[in-house]
Amino acid sequence: MAAAVKTSIVRAHIFISGRVQGVDFRYATKTRADALGLTGWVRDLLDGRVEAIFEGEEGAVRQAIHWCRVGTPSASVDQVEVTFESVTEDFDRFHITW
Repeated sequence: MAAAVKTSIVRAHIFISGRVQGVDFRYATKTRADALGLTGWVRDLLDGRVEAIFEGEEGAVRQAIHWCRVGTPSASVDQVEVTFESVTEDFDRFHITW
């Protein structure tokens, strides 16, 4: 009998800088997070950045972070700051917040 593969659950807190507001970035981030099975949230900040929390399987979280470095076709991402934090499991889905 094959041993079960243990997956690591992680939480990433990210800030995306550049032209990332008004270009469907939040909606596309939610779509990507949903497709990857992640929980958390995404929101616009008053300073023009987008902030997000991704929580889920490590590989999926890393894929979401990679996607944020590119963004939507009309976005222009300058910088993505990533901090890995303790998993809280506070979320049951991924949503857009304000």
